[in-house]
Amino acid sequence: APTPTEGSVSREELEQRLEATRQELREDIRAQTATQAVASNDWQEEWTEEKRKLELFTLDGYLRVRPTLFYKFDLGKPALPTGTPLGRQLWTRSPRSASEQTQAGANMRFRLDPSFNVSEDVRIKAQVDALDNILLGSNPDSAYSGDGRNNFTLFSENQSPSNSAVNAFKDSVHVRRAYGEVTTPVGILRFGRMGSHWGVGMLRNDGNCLDCDYGDTVDRIQFVTEPFAGWYVTPMLDFNSEGLSTEKANALGEPVDLTQSDDAHSLVLAIARRDTDQQQKAKLDNNQGVLNYGLYFTYRTQRYATTTETGVPFENANPSNPTTVTAPPFVPRGGTLYIPDLWFKYAEKQFRIEAEFAAQLGTIDGRALTANDPTTQSLRVAQFGGVLQTEFHVIPEKLHLGIELGFASGDKAPGFGNYPGRQGSGTDGNTAPGDVEGRQYSCDSGGCSDNAIRNFRFNRDYRVDLILWRSILNGVTDAFYVKPGLKYSIAEGFDVFGSVIYSQAFYAESTPSYASKALGLEADIGARYMTEDGFVAGIDYGILFPLDALKDLGLPGQELSTAHAIRGMLAIRF
Repeated sequence: APTPTEGSVSREELEQRLEATRQELREDIRAQTATQAVASNDWQEEWTEEKRKLELFTLDGYLRVRPTLFYKFDLGKPALPTGTPLGRQLWTRSPRSASEQTQAGANMRFRLDPSFNVSEDVRIKAQVDALDNILLGSNPDSAYSGDGRNNFTLFSENQSPSNSAVNAFKDSVHVRRAYGEVTTPVGILRFGRMGSHWGVGMLRNDGNCLDCDYGDTVDRIQFVTEPFAGWYVTPMLDFNSEGLSTEKANALGEPVDLTQSDDAHSLVLAIARRDTDQQQKAKLDNNQGVLNYGLYFTYRTQRYATTTETGVPFENANPSNPTTVTAPPFVPRGGTLYIPDLWFKYAEKQFRIEAEFAAQLGTIDGRALTANDPTTQSLRVAQFGGVLQTEFHVIPEKLHLGIELGFASGDKAPGFGNYPGRQGSGTDGNTAPGDVEGRQYSCDSGGCSDNAIRNFRFNRDYRVDLILWRSILNGVTDAFYVKPGLKYSIAEGFDVFGSVIYSQAFYAESTPSYASKALGLEADIGARYMTEDGFVAGIDYGILFPLDALKDLGLPGQELSTAHAIRGMLAIRF
């Protein structure tokens, strides 16, 4: 056998080096996948990855526990009389005593994001939540146990699994998303139930951040293509609502959509010029600018609606036996929506500017919610919203300063309109001066004195602050805000940050005061510690100084209390 010469490599050593290279490549790909999962454009993330052969099964996710303490979120206002419409209420008080000012507890979530890699080109992905936002201590075994072991919760030492309609509002485990993904020579095909995200997440937000609570999930078929390098074109079909079906009413193996007339579907087209995270990093390291932008356009229609939309029970037995079919009344809807959403980002090594602007335009020919409502008045939809984010790296890798501006259109209708389903204190459920919530159009049997819906609503997972918009009003609408802030890195993985948020309504008539526009001034500070192996610990503190717009109608001299919030975070990401 020939003797290896000096500097030669044996076959065994070569195989070891090749295996080490393969393993390094797998880790790089997994790191890239994890990075892109946090990126804003989920609809095209997989197209930017090279075709690869991964493990048959990979698993990502996190476990989080969040202690919270809210103090004086009712802003010190007097309790409302029993029977007051919900649209008048600012915050849910203690049911025991209006004098209780502190509400505290802790909640948790265990999220799993498995991926079954059938081959290099075929994958199945899912998202499963266990104990999703369960309040710690909310399922003691003394509640609904049925065995009579404990009469007093005081003796409870065990938490029972959450069962919907038994001891909780939802089950311990539920599947949020499941979809297939196939890579073809001309693009990527996705189909199933998946997350939806675009831009900075102002309008469409998949809720995949560690501190998110909601998340947009859509039933969708989409195809991602890259006709030119860096350009992505994605047509999509969304199934927003199928209306009446046999899915919940009988035991047929295959559910049947009983009529297409009550379906709400969307045709969506996304076109974007976007660099991958690796391309952006390379450009910034070489002192080059990064310019990305795109358009996300949605066209949605619905001809009829059924009374099931408003919670009226409906049971449909086997369609082959018409004697057991109870046909619900239909109401004409004739709804059409056009939703353009523009996104723009420019970054250099020392700064970043990113913006998103969206509109919702359209008409609703029939606004009736029940078959007993004889009115056929039409409504107009004209909503506009936008966000501008700026970030300046004053000391690279250390001190970052920034300012954010945001607005959401509204009108003079009483109330903010984040929850139009809440009953106003006016006639026929309409809002009245002094209301906090309710529908933003005014219709009764005599007609519609206000037939336009103009209040744009931010996605609830788009975080602006800790108290006013996140908790009390639950989403930016009918207002604008200005938010300067900073972040300082004390050490690797340890950051402190703070911001001040001034919020003002566009119209005084929308506020509880019905006279002032200034909503509040809030200051938030916090700290985060993150390790390379996925551990995250953080704490945030916020204080809200409510201004005149949050005072009650007719009480201009009313003294409001400052609200405080403390939010903690303990999490493990994997």
